[in-house]
Parts: sequence; C-alpha cells; structure tokens
Amino acid sequence: MEQLAVEELQGAIAFDILVVPRASRARVGPLVGDRLKVSVTAPPVEGEANAAVEQTLARALGVRRQDVTIVGGQRSRRKRVRVQGVGRADLLALLGGEP
Repeated sequence: MEQLAVEELQGAIAFDILVVPRASRARVGPLVGDRLKVSVTAPPVEGEANAAVEQTLARALGVRRQDVTIVGGQRSRRKRVRVQGVGRADLLALLGGEP
C-alpha cells in the first residue's frame, strides 16, 4: 500500500510531491508511490509551474499562497514542499483519509 510520509514541524508540515506540468486542469492527488501528485496547467518554464504548484496546494489546503514553500527540487518534477498553518490531519482529509 502506498503511503505519504508527512513530516510535522512547528506549525507546519512537509511532504514530497510529484508535479505534472501542462495538465488539462489543476488538481491535487492521487498518491504516486510515496508522493502526492500535483497537476498544474502551467508549463515548466521560468518558475511558472512552481508558482502554480504553490497556488494549487494553497487552494486545496485552505491557506495563503505565501504559506506554501517549495523547499527542495526547484527544477525537478519531484519536489519537497512545506505548508505553514496546517497539520497532518488536514492533508489526510484532503486525500480522503488515505494514509
């Protein structure tokens, strides 16, 4: 069974994602291996996809875009993100209770 590893920090969480740029629509999920799939419509050019990832995750988790930070993998489809102001339970609720 696939499982998303979520690191809980002081008032924030960090987890790994797999970005799909140039998707037909922006969406969060499902899990792909141990990463959360985040599809965005933006191309992977000049940080556009990274900005779209931050916006998509912020909307899905109900936080401000400034609260979502890409902390690893700036130029890769495999990234690590940190989200301020949410907990592990909030992320699991977004995934429909998936581990």
